[in-house]
Amino acid sequence: MEYYTQKSEEVLASFNVNYSLGLSEDEVKKRREHYGLNELKAKKKINPFILFLNQFKSFIIYILIFALVLSLIAGEIADSISILAILLFNAVFGFIQEFKAEKAIEALKKLSGLHALVLRNGNQMMIDVREIVPGDIIFLEEGSKVPADARIIEHFNLQVSEASLTGESVPVSKKLDVLQREVPLAERSNMVFAGTVVTRGRATLMVVGTGMSTEIGKIAGMIDSVEEEMTPLQKKLETMGHKVGIGTLLICTVIFFIGIIKDGDITHLLNGDIRFFLLAAKDWLLVAVSLAVAAVPEGLPAIVTIALAIGVMKMLRQNALIRKLPSVETLGETTVICCDKTGTLTKNEMTVRKVYTNNTMFDVQGSGYDLTGEIKAGAKSLKDSDSLIFKIGALCNNASIIKGDKISITGDPTEAALLVSAQKAGFTPEQAKAEWKKIGEDSFDPVRKMMSTIHRNMNTHKEYVFTKGAPERVLAKCDRIIINGKIRKLNQKQREDITSLNTDLATTALRVLAFAYKEHRPKEKNESKLIFVGLQGMIDPPHSQVAESIASCKKAGIRVIMITGDNLHTAEAIAHEIGIEGSAMDGISFSQLSEQDQQQTLQNTSVFARVEPQHKMAIVTLLQRQGHIVAMTGDGVNDAPAIKKANLGIAMGITGTDVTKEASDMILRDDNFVTIVNSVEQGRGIYENIQKFVNYLFSCNVGEVTVILFAILFGWPLPMTAVMLLWLNLVTDGLPALALSVDPSSQNLMDRPPRKVNGGIMDRSMIFSIIYVSTLITIAVLGLFWWAMQYYQALPQAIFLDKIQTIAFTSIIMMELARLQAVRAEYKLGLFSNKYLIIAVASSIILQLVVIYTPLSKFFGTALLSGFDWSMILGATLVVFLLNLLGASIRRRIPYFNQ
Repeated sequence: MEYYTQKSEEVLASFNVNYSLGLSEDEVKKRREHYGLNELKAKKKINPFILFLNQFKSFIIYILIFALVLSLIAGEIADSISILAILLFNAVFGFIQEFKAEKAIEALKKLSGLHALVLRNGNQMMIDVREIVPGDIIFLEEGSKVPADARIIEHFNLQVSEASLTGESVPVSKKLDVLQREVPLAERSNMVFAGTVVTRGRATLMVVGTGMSTEIGKIAGMIDSVEEEMTPLQKKLETMGHKVGIGTLLICTVIFFIGIIKDGDITHLLNGDIRFFLLAAKDWLLVAVSLAVAAVPEGLPAIVTIALAIGVMKMLRQNALIRKLPSVETLGETTVICCDKTGTLTKNEMTVRKVYTNNTMFDVQGSGYDLTGEIKAGAKSLKDSDSLIFKIGALCNNASIIKGDKISITGDPTEAALLVSAQKAGFTPEQAKAEWKKIGEDSFDPVRKMMSTIHRNMNTHKEYVFTKGAPERVLAKCDRIIINGKIRKLNQKQREDITSLNTDLATTALRVLAFAYKEHRPKEKNESKLIFVGLQGMIDPPHSQVAESIASCKKAGIRVIMITGDNLHTAEAIAHEIGIEGSAMDGISFSQLSEQDQQQTLQNTSVFARVEPQHKMAIVTLLQRQGHIVAMTGDGVNDAPAIKKANLGIAMGITGTDVTKEASDMILRDDNFVTIVNSVEQGRGIYENIQKFVNYLFSCNVGEVTVILFAILFGWPLPMTAVMLLWLNLVTDGLPALALSVDPSSQNLMDRPPRKVNGGIMDRSMIFSIIYVSTLITIAVLGLFWWAMQYYQALPQAIFLDKIQTIAFTSIIMMELARLQAVRAEYKLGLFSNKYLIIAVASSIILQLVVIYTPLSKFFGTALLSGFDWSMILGATLVVFLLNLLGASIRRRIPYFNQ
């Protein structure tokens, strides 16, 4: 039912309510059974065990589990333990991060037991808000939090702050008038909504919606209906995992069967001697399993987890709390940021920007509730005669400023702005209290659109009326004007000039108030024969660095779209000020377009005003259909469904509602849009490091597989044993690869456009690089292996095999370690720019020397290497490294690989 289109009597009748008595206890009981408690359905708490199991939902993890099983079957206990350790590390790390994030969300919640004053059985009583039912008569006053959706029956000067629900930055004046047509939520002036706050006045109302039937409940339902989607990184890793898994199984199966056919073991199977076949084929099964373990990038989940976790820690230091690890990387892929205006782009703190008095327009510096800031007209500063308008603003006022670690306000934000401008002009609350005593008030009401107070000057004992309100209404009550301390008759030309000036200020989205005064005469109406003093224009200003951040987004190829519940003029003015380009449209007009026209409109419209939750959802959904990775920011309940639907939902930590925080992937602890841009850069850097790791790992792993494969095809001995393969995996995929997770980012990350949404982790350039480098490694290692077979053929067979395998084994390790710097050189990173990588490479070389020159050589089957052997290995490594750099240089010049 659209109760705002019905008379209050009709609404009471439809709920069968006696206005003077309220509901009876029996009726309350029946309605509670029918409607339920006045509460939102609680989100099911995450089970820690389920959260832990969720860490294993990845195809690459499935491959590792399969490799673990194969290793256990083959009796490779050491390898089984290493794979199991990687699996547990990945799961525990991911679990800890997500569990800590959930706990952080709980810590951010503000716990409060709310109560409401209701009329039941003819008596007023205070009850828990959960006990409210539709039809209840409730009473609200200044400071009350609205407990349910309700239709206003009676009110006196009621104003409600609806910013968290609609995005309207100033309190809304309520009225009883019946609305004749469907209007947006922000314009339903005869209704109040659950979760909003009364900033002025009082009212008697009838509840029309509770729990999930309220506007906030409908939003909660929209949030629940949004399905969780995998992040872009998760999708890419999943796709890559499938391909790697299938490729690995195929190659290892081929190698196993080539080996048993080559050794004649297949004849035992054909003759039905399965037991002898299994015994004979065990060595080849071990080689195949070892090769599978070498080929599968088991370090990938760990490096991704560590890279993301390091990003989380860095972002936390920059005031961004990440709730889910993969969300870090999603930032780096973002192509569109949809931003709420109030509290996100702006401070949600009304600020006086312009003051007109004594025929002079003054600019007011400073933003929000910061009490510092100059007031000047060009080079001209304030004179004593200019201060009257600020005194009126501070005295005709019921707000107050609370000074603490952070300045906060009580009361109407517009009145708080006037207190701040007065303090900037040198008129403090202490001074006001000492000099003036309030003795009367004509409160604001939406019909008069004015407020007046009567004050007595404690020094002269004279009494004055101070008035503020809508310029056209105040001007109509004035017959004089004060200019530079002299009171003159207000003529028609001056009226027209002031009206024109008011219009000019209003077109820049400033909310303008006029100020007047007179000496109080008890027999005369307070709001008549006033003396006009001037105008103050205010606005909810942007955060200080927002314009710079939006320019950075533009440079980085990221589009910023403002989506707000505020009015169109204000939204356009703020957008223009902070550099958001494009046309503007209101939410209802957008919703009335066909989907095709909506898609077209989205191409050049960057400001959407008077937008409701379903409109925000539609905009985010349409952008996603166009292939964009969408980040949605906001603080109000009205932002929550779109925040959950977006690829990356970002909530405000200070002003954000609990519902919004629960729906988000990331929380800004400082409510600063600038933090998002910093996080985008961090996300891009993390993805870059993941790409380095993938490039390095696969070029090495493919090289290992092809070295074994071609040695078998050539009929040569195996270049490496199963144990050597597993050690190789540890030495190259372990510390050095992990050290890449802390590699510094490229200098020009934010000068590039976002990555292609439909592109994989491996682009054309990387695939070529992997094939090219793995081919170089294969040729070089097999070349050294062939040289060793010729050079050391006179050695006894047992020593001969150990010698040539040690040369192949050591050469591939050295070439893979050199490959690390070749990969980093493509990102213009110097050799010594990552100290952890230097330590990791040095550690790997030392470990390799340990298995060659210590008693461990017996376990690994290695032989001592001479100086000549090392010169051959290092010479070949240098050639591979130089050819690697040459190939990268040529590849960069070929357009095909850079598309």
